[in-house]
Amino acid sequence: MEVVVASSSVDAGIGCWDLHTGAEQLRHKSCWSPPHGLVSVGGRFLASSHLSPQSSGGCIFFWSWSKPQIGVRSFPAETIKPLSANHPGTYIAGGGVSGDIYLWEVETGRLLKKWHAHYRAVTCLVFSEDDSLLISGSEDGSVRVWSLFMIFDDLRSQEASQLYEHSFTGHALRVTDVVIGYGGSNAIIVSASEDRTCKVWSLSTGALLRNIVFPAIIDAIVLDPAEHVFYAGSRDGKIFIAALHTESLVTSSYGMHIIGSFSNHSKSVTCLAYGISGNLLISGSEDGMVRVWDARTHNIVRMFKYAKGPVSNICVVRPEIDSTNRISQSSSRKQGSDLPPPLEKYSNSVEDLDAKMPILLRGDKRCAEVSYLSSHVISSHINELQRHGSAAASELEMGKLKDDYQKSMQMVNQWKKMYENLHQFCVKELLDGGQARV
Repeated sequence: MEVVVASSSVDAGIGCWDLHTGAEQLRHKSCWSPPHGLVSVGGRFLASSHLSPQSSGGCIFFWSWSKPQIGVRSFPAETIKPLSANHPGTYIAGGGVSGDIYLWEVETGRLLKKWHAHYRAVTCLVFSEDDSLLISGSEDGSVRVWSLFMIFDDLRSQEASQLYEHSFTGHALRVTDVVIGYGGSNAIIVSASEDRTCKVWSLSTGALLRNIVFPAIIDAIVLDPAEHVFYAGSRDGKIFIAALHTESLVTSSYGMHIIGSFSNHSKSVTCLAYGISGNLLISGSEDGMVRVWDARTHNIVRMFKYAKGPVSNICVVRPEIDSTNRISQSSSRKQGSDLPPPLEKYSNSVEDLDAKMPILLRGDKRCAEVSYLSSHVISSHINELQRHGSAAASELEMGKLKDDYQKSMQMVNQWKKMYENLHQFCVKELLDGGQARV
């Protein structure tokens, strides 16, 4: 089952519908989520940022598939608007109004990292397909690419002149949406802005590949699965189709690279999503309607009446289902617990984070942990002992720490060996496959 989930920036709750039958599954209550403030966490549960006019700060809510009420409330250090989760659902990233980005571990709620990403508020966040990169857009008009390997490597982070891999600064106004394609390091990034442009960037070179000027402000974009075109939802109610590789005709009434449009919304198109299976495009609007389109014919397949308020977010999820083809009431339960604990407001000490770092395996919903101490933490312990401890105590502790250091280095060497073996295996498979085709 594929479920369309929609939320609003006013208190209209969260609506869930079966994409292919139109049946409403569940209506969650009391949710005020801003644009990009709703995310499915590994298909196990929903997370939303919450900006109520009755409260000065913001919250982050977790929602179970089985209950309409809020399951878990988190109170971060500042107002968080955009949220994003990696594909297995082990990390949640949040963008603050200060320009900071927060990264939490879902299983424990620990705040793993926080860094200053932009000069103004973060407006959108998205993980790359392999979850190694996080892309952010901001009110300052910039789009930045962050490597999680760099973010978690304290030594490299301290030595680097900047944390980001790329900083795209071509937009003149606030960035409204960002998407990334497939292809690993050769993927493309498309960004939309209130300056009425969408820009296509190369992830490998950082170059601007295409600049497309639209007749109206674009608030939402989505790539088609083949990445021949992308769809752009505008504030005049139209959904534009823009070419990623081919040129549009000079006689196009919309401008270069825009090959068409379609519309049935009476107000601004605020969010877009693509179905997991089938060639279906889903759009949400300020008119309170969610429409499902056949992406080939541009005909409306079905419509969902959300609520009186505007639709601010849409996501397509494939949760677990029970024998009656309904969302399973135990789909989000894990080891007897409905939902994970609340997200931490502040991070723990550096030593605690280094002693227990999560290792993410792509495609695995679990997070394996390994205990070790990084070299700079061990060095700081030794220096502290030398300053304050007795000579005998320092010598004993130093021996223990050196032993821990050797164990951690052995573990690093084992990981390097595993990587080299995996690399050789992949190369061999590619070469054998090429010879077989010949």
